[in-house]
Amino acid sequence: MEHSILKKIIHIIIIVLGNLLIAFGICAFISPSGIIMGGASGIALFIKKLTAIPMSYSVYAINIVMFILGYKILGKTFALGTALSTVIFPMFLTVFENIPALSHMTGDMLLSTIYAGIFIGAGLGLVIRVGASTGGMDIPPLIVNKYTGISTTILINVLDCFILAIQIPFSNIEQILYGILVVILTAIVMDKILMLGEVKAQVIVISPKWEEIRTMLFNKIDRGCTLLNIKTGYKQQKMYAIMAVVSMRELHKFTNAILDIDESAFIVSNQTHNVKGRGFTLPNIDL
Repeated sequence: MEHSILKKIIHIIIIVLGNLLIAFGICAFISPSGIIMGGASGIALFIKKLTAIPMSYSVYAINIVMFILGYKILGKTFALGTALSTVIFPMFLTVFENIPALSHMTGDMLLSTIYAGIFIGAGLGLVIRVGASTGGMDIPPLIVNKYTGISTTILINVLDCFILAIQIPFSNIEQILYGILVVILTAIVMDKILMLGEVKAQVIVISPKWEEIRTMLFNKIDRGCTLLNIKTGYKQQKMYAIMAVVSMRELHKFTNAILDIDESAFIVSNQTHNVKGRGFTLPNIDL
């Protein structure tokens, strides 16, 4: 019970931090430089250029309308996952919009583009990583997907392209090109954040000294393994192969230890993601 409560608290902190980073990236680098962007913030930028209404007001309105739609169509569970972002993201925008120093951090368009991509991508990655949503214009594609089955990714990209397009009349060619670069950088950084700490190495070892290697893995690397029944192709010998998952830091140590036992061992290593289970997401067994 205590573990569950602690996990929820950590998730809330991560969602708050993610929204803070997104709002900071927009107010410090996107808005001052006039770079175009997608999502609810892109619509808010468009409205701001038309009417001078602060971005935070528009984002509040968009988020609330989308939240209600999401609640009615996608259900209570989805709405709970977006509720926090719906409230705190516009709040952070309001705070950062009223700090004049942020709009003068840099006059370099390339620097603004790079740091906008880093902050927004990192923020989105953190929020999505804990299974939450930033709400806003992510919701219409989810609704359309529910009734049509069209890929959510395709729908989000189409909607973002439309939001980018409506900002073009108010932007010069550099702002448009840098806006496209922000979208690309955001996707790259977001992907890295989602995979941060998740990359592991899956190692398969084929050796007649499999018993010694198995014992070494337990005692020296402190990892478990699975024994696979195999039959060698050349000599047609029946034996065990060892399959283990280790961290990237442990891979070099494990490989060298295998070769110390059997320098002719056949070792295959593959990068793998999102490993769950004992020793990774569950505690080790104390033997």
